Amino acid sequence: MSVDRDLARRVLDLPMQTNDANATTVRGYLVALLHALWHEGEGFSGKRPFGNSSWEHDLYQPLGAAGLIGVTLDEDGFIDTLPDSERAKADRLVDAAIDELGATP
Repeated sequence: MSVDRDLARRVLDLPMQTNDANATTVRGYLVALLHALWHEGEGFSGKRPFGNSSWEHDLYQPLGAAGLIGVTLDEDGFIDTLPDSERAKADRLVDAAIDELGATP
């Protein structure tokens, strides 16, 4: 799967479900994650950056809801199943979105 800049921008603008970072978009979530890393320094928890584990699913969920990765969602809209191949695709999308945050216009 190739991820071009337009798709990376689309990922950044995806709406987020309720999350511990209080972010409304993927862009906002990634920015909050970087702020947490910066302010917590050595105390930053990669396992629980916002207090809960499985925080990666906060980013996978909007990708699945947008049809960019194949997941099944439960009745509340949260991820029920995420195959490894789709997780790899999601990670590529998130990597591209992060790259796009630092790209020049």
